[in-house]
Amino acid sequence: MSKVEKKTVKEKVILGLDPGTNIMGYGIITVRGGHITLNQFGVINLGKQGEHALKLKKIFERVLALVDEYKPDEVALEAPFFGKNVQSMLKLGRAQGVAMSAALHREIPITEYAPKKVKQSVTGNGNASKEQVARMLMQVFTIKELPKLFDSTDALAVAVCHHYQQGTLHSKTKSWEGFLKENPQKIMTLRAKQSTKTSR
Repeated sequence: MSKVEKKTVKEKVILGLDPGTNIMGYGIITVRGGHITLNQFGVINLGKQGEHALKLKKIFERVLALVDEYKPDEVALEAPFFGKNVQSMLKLGRAQGVAMSAALHREIPITEYAPKKVKQSVTGNGNASKEQVARMLMQVFTIKELPKLFDSTDALAVAVCHHYQQGTLHSKTKSWEGFLKENPQKIMTLRAKQSTKTSR
């Protein structure tokens, strides 16, 4: 055995959730020594469940399954956006509550973040579009293809936001501006693609 003592690097798994009544996004990251790696991200499709009560049951079961499989240390959720449709807000609130209950059922601590807070934390712009958030995460985690449903990257952004709020990354990597300085070539390529897409 080496005489040099190995330092114990604390590892943390974070599950991010973007509650929805038709589609719920999820993203799981592992934080180790200030570095983040992507475990998994995707969506839970609830459109075929029919009644709202059945959708809530499905949310509880799937979130519980994610918790049991990945064993997150913490869960972060995106708070529902307050719109004018009261019925939609009520359903979203229920979906979020059920997701929270699943985490609490396994005694996992939960934290809630407003949509603007998540966007600001990940891109440096609280009014960023879902696509901008997704593209930022593609660069951070070297994701090759833009997901078909942004609910998955929204949830992943919540997990990343939660990590950033813990103050475990250097400030230069906490914003879009910092990422710009570190990856000028990648950003030029990204902007060129967006410009081509807009001009079509």
